[in-house]
Amino acid sequence: MRKKWLVVLLAMLAVLAFPVGAFAADGPTNIQLQAGLNTAFTFLAFILVFFMQAGFALLEAGSTRMKNAGHVAGKTILTTGVAALSFWALGFGLGFGNDSGNGFMGLTGFFMSGTDAAASFDTLSGLDVPITIMFLFHFAFAAVSLSIACGGMAERAKLSVYIIFGILFSIVIYPVVAHWVWGGGWLGKLGMQDYAGSTVVHLTGATAALVATLLLKPRLGKFNKDGKPNIIPGHNQVYSILGVIILWFGWFGFNPGSAVSAMNDGFFGYVALTTNIAAAAGGVFALLVSWMVYGKADIPAMLNGVLAALVAITGSCAFVAPWAALVIGAVAGIVTFFTAQWFERARVDDPVYAFSVHGVAGMWGAVSTGLFATPELVKITGVGQAGLFYGGGFTQLGVQLLGLVGTLAFVFVISFIILGAMKAIMGIRVTEEEETMGLDISEHGTYGYPEQMKLVTEAEKRSGIVS
Repeated sequence: MRKKWLVVLLAMLAVLAFPVGAFAADGPTNIQLQAGLNTAFTFLAFILVFFMQAGFALLEAGSTRMKNAGHVAGKTILTTGVAALSFWALGFGLGFGNDSGNGFMGLTGFFMSGTDAAASFDTLSGLDVPITIMFLFHFAFAAVSLSIACGGMAERAKLSVYIIFGILFSIVIYPVVAHWVWGGGWLGKLGMQDYAGSTVVHLTGATAALVATLLLKPRLGKFNKDGKPNIIPGHNQVYSILGVIILWFGWFGFNPGSAVSAMNDGFFGYVALTTNIAAAAGGVFALLVSWMVYGKADIPAMLNGVLAALVAITGSCAFVAPWAALVIGAVAGIVTFFTAQWFERARVDDPVYAFSVHGVAGMWGAVSTGLFATPELVKITGVGQAGLFYGGGFTQLGVQLLGLVGTLAFVFVISFIILGAMKAIMGIRVTEEEETMGLDISEHGTYGYPEQMKLVTEAEKRSGIVS
């Protein structure tokens, strides 16, 4: 009886909410329904990509020390806000605005109002999705790239560096590369294949992170006088694991969402398939290789393997067969494991392995489409040519390598100029005393774990480590 009354009540509410006119013959057309579905699909993808910031916060905070946990997690909110404002004001126009044929950067669409903005974005205007939604979607990508860039600064950079560099990165670095590939720029015209951003998002952010890591120098105590690295473990491995799960989840907005449509026979589902296969392969193979090298199965290596595989498949997910996605993910996981060790031996202190995971894997992702892109999938996407292993010769591989090298060189030089100038003018690293006490207390006046840090401090006083 209660169920019957519930059905009646819901029916009455539906009638009140949707007037009779809504069901009339002059309702929405198929075209309007398709546009509405694509808009809802893209907005959902934006939500998933935006939620990746939670993953970054947990991953980076868990991978660093307790005394810096609040700072590392909090700067994720800060950089997201900086990216939102900067990308709205200038970045989106520079990335996707009309460029009048210069092929380098957009020149229209600044301070987007949303009312009559479509005319300023020719490359986005034919997608059946409002420009406002496309802005949100691409802002989420820009925020991810900035989070990657800031990862290499962990545990020693001043808070002001995240603000100033974040603004400039969101205006003069990321948008330019985005325009080259996605905004009608010169790499897009050459047919570079980067479906969701192995190069545009990940290699760009990772290259900036590498520059920051080099200019900041290693953390105190990371290397001995003989150059041998010391392990500085993160304070909470469970946080890191949860962060990777959230990022894996969010990647289904990143890659399938880049279809910007639920139509086209559900092609986004195929992209989700290759994405998932690659991620699984990256995690499994990275764990296995760590087991072989260390004699123990290393969990951080597995986490980095998952992320590296996701980075690599991001550019190629719409161009390669499932078996190739497995190969791409496995190679990414294995290569990232060894390059992380190599960078440590080279005395490069990258606390969250930003360049190994996002840079090296991003380069492999760019190259992989030049090898594995199938003619059938190239026809569906309408971008570039088939890869080397499918009879396409070296043409597409050459375009991919050109885009890789061009992006790496541009981002490295501009990041070095910006961060180098900041280092000379204002300094980019906290003092030794501030680094020793932790950035939670020195930058924010409170610890992320106040009770636990109080116990640590008291124990250090009793042992004579601190006065």
